[in-house]
Amino acid sequence: MRSGALSRGLVVAAGLVLLWQAFVWITAAPPFLLPSPGRVALALWDRGDIILGHAAVTLSEILVGLGLGALAGVLAALLLAAFAQARRWLLPVLLVSQAVPVFAIAPLLTLWLGFGMASKVAMAAIIIFFPVASAFLDGLRRTDPGWLELARSMGASRAAILFRLRVPAALPALASGLRVATAVAPIGAVVGEWVGASAGLGFLMLHANARSQADVMFAALAVLAAIALALWFAMDALLRAAIPWSRETFPDEETQP
Repeated sequence: MRSGALSRGLVVAAGLVLLWQAFVWITAAPPFLLPSPGRVALALWDRGDIILGHAAVTLSEILVGLGLGALAGVLAALLLAAFAQARRWLLPVLLVSQAVPVFAIAPLLTLWLGFGMASKVAMAAIIIFFPVASAFLDGLRRTDPGWLELARSMGASRAAILFRLRVPAALPALASGLRVATAVAPIGAVVGEWVGASAGLGFLMLHANARSQADVMFAALAVLAAIALALWFAMDALLRAAIPWSRETFPDEETQP
């Protein structure tokens, strides 16, 4: 099943590359506007050491931001689930905070935290926080009422109900939030690098754009996409191993081997 999905993914990727090349041929677009796949591959080969060096910076920002944002989201969801007063006062704040575009606060984070790694990590963590917190909180408050009544009838404390019943039941929802967070994590790091940085793929793309080096920009973008895909599949595999009882199937795939 996994090998088949990988094969289909490679076929789709090859098809998109061919369409890209065909579009370049048909439109005769100049390389500084739309380079061909061959030019992008050549740029990746010629400047691979530089691109990978910047990719390492971006990857470290993503991983640290993912860890901090996910931890903050889990703790916030537990706090809101455990205390009614916290829900009354903090849940509206949590919702209103999402009305503020995260891109608008990127310059402020750079001003407050500097041009180093801290502002990029903070940007990634902010983007990651809400999907994790909202998904986990939704799972915590959707525990089967029958299970809750049974636990209360057996004299279970609120803490025992939360950590031994609600949290295990909410793990599939948390897994969904973590998958979404992993997919959007690169956005925060790259946006932070666009606002102000001295290294990273976003920094490299800005400088390549200023020099009309579209092939370098596309090469950096391809590496960023590869990082995002690798992180998502790694997170998906980790969650499948950690929550083996939560198998996800589509109705038309339930009979498939």
